[in-house]
Amino acid sequence: MKQTHFRSVQSGFTLIEIMVVIVILAILASFVIQNTAGMTDEARITKAKSDISTLQNALEMYKLNNYDYPTTEQGLQALIEKPADAKNWRRYVKGKLPKDGWGNDYQYLSPGSHGDFDLYSHGADKQPSEDDIGNWDLN
Repeated sequence: MKQTHFRSVQSGFTLIEIMVVIVILAILASFVIQNTAGMTDEARITKAKSDISTLQNALEMYKLNNYDYPTTEQGLQALIEKPADAKNWRRYVKGKLPKDGWGNDYQYLSPGSHGDFDLYSHGADKQPSEDDIGNWDLN
């Protein structure tokens, strides 16, 4: 009788190979996180500027129909609910008023210190400061 010898063949990865792959993946993940971390703030600022531009256009339409901007007391609410003194009012913003990128209401003053009206967001710090985003920055 012939004896048959079987060789045992192992397939798979060694512990060192697995560790090298994990280290490479960790390095790649750190680069991705590092490069995308600042994009969240940029996106919030871009949203605020876009919303301010849209609301500014709605306020201009309000003035065309009613001969003046809403008062500070009426606020932006005048764009979605008819004020008592509105002459030719129509709904100027569909749905509800947008929130800024940080979840806060936009601020409105009429007359403003930068023009006929000031429309702005306090930004991430939620306090009046130099980094406020306003309609005076859009032009």
